Amino acid sequence: MGIKVAKFGGTSVADANQIRKTGEIIRSDGDRRIVIVSAPGKRFDADNKITDLLYLLKTHMEQNAPYEQVLQIIRDRFLETERELGVRAGVAEEFRVIEARLVEGASADYIASRGEYISAKIVAAYLGFDFVDAAGLVRFGAKGKFLREETKEALGATLSACERAVLPGFYGTRPDGEIKTFSRGGSDITGALAAGAVGADVYENWTDVSGFLMADPRIVANPKAIDVISYKELRELSYMGASVLHENAIYPVRLAGIPINIRNTNRPEDKGTMIVADDIAEEQGRGQRIITGIAGNRDFTVIAIYKNMMSAEVGFIRRVLGILEDYDVSVEHIPSGVDTVSVVIADRYLNGKLDDIIDDIERKTQADSVEVFENMSLIATVGSGMMSRKGVAASLFAALADAGVNIRMIDQGSSEMNIIVGVENEDFETAIKAIYNVFVPTG
Repeated sequence: MGIKVAKFGGTSVADANQIRKTGEIIRSDGDRRIVIVSAPGKRFDADNKITDLLYLLKTHMEQNAPYEQVLQIIRDRFLETERELGVRAGVAEEFRVIEARLVEGASADYIASRGEYISAKIVAAYLGFDFVDAAGLVRFGAKGKFLREETKEALGATLSACERAVLPGFYGTRPDGEIKTFSRGGSDITGALAAGAVGADVYENWTDVSGFLMADPRIVANPKAIDVISYKELRELSYMGASVLHENAIYPVRLAGIPINIRNTNRPEDKGTMIVADDIAEEQGRGQRIITGIAGNRDFTVIAIYKNMMSAEVGFIRRVLGILEDYDVSVEHIPSGVDTVSVVIADRYLNGKLDDIIDDIERKTQADSVEVFENMSLIATVGSGMMSRKGVAASLFAALADAGVNIRMIDQGSSEMNIIVGVENEDFETAIKAIYNVFVPTG
């Protein structure tokens, strides 16, 4: 018998009905022996995620505002789920502990982690699996640095001794036992760590979508699903905003050579998307298509710098990057020419710093000209199949020209598996549609 590690997101454990669906999925395959769960998500559009409510609870305490009503809402939701499933998971007792810790001044990380903790206790009781707390197994250093090797060893030893187990995602502990959380969406990471630790045959990530789509369905009507994608392609698309899986969840399973299967709890019959090594993706027919997907983000600023004989001036780009480092500004891309270099910056990093940055660049580099292009969007067309096909760039640029989109920037990665174009924000959706339509056959 093999081992499948299955992580279920917030929508999969949002209420008793969703947990029943989750239970059917787990029981339908005896290899699904290790289960990781998130905190309950939204049950309907106007609902609240439990983690959001827990952070709100902590904020009320810090501001000396009444907190009892928020706590009661969270407690009642878990109690309702426990009652409807007909299990005894000790929810009432757990909330007595939580309230006591809250009054004592428990950290925000501790409070936020209780959503996953109680969710896992309920699911474990419903399935009849062992409950295994992530505390003490997922390990962080005293300063909050994640300890990958120590975590792998601890998780492997504990989970390998369990026939079937449910583990809460999102958090671990420091050496003193204090709870430390990952960033939001960190249950994906816990699932990947567990899969790597036990040498799983596959890491299943169950959510509310049937895998990755070739483009954002809010922009392109009924985009095709991606059946198979390589780790490298996924990393490129995730970086540009195609967020189905927490990007840090890829590394532990990629390192161990474990495929990831993105699945839909509400449509378990769908095969979803398989994320595999590049050579395996080729064997499974991924190479028949030219592109794998299109993703992008709005709201960037491009600073274009021109200086005659720049290429002969040692340290020019270093000085530009040093200025941005001084302002704690991260750079997304650096397309360059013989006498020009552009830096692409997400607007969220600027926060009123742009004028000072420009002044410093002009003064410290003695540039002949510095131009600023605001309200820009970046769009990445990604696919390993692009490397072996002639005319891909020509087709892409022609499609944008035919759609009346002016390209303000072009950048291609050294791997040649992506082409990034910069367009004005107002052309963002038009550009994505044009690229999709030229590369994806209809019918």
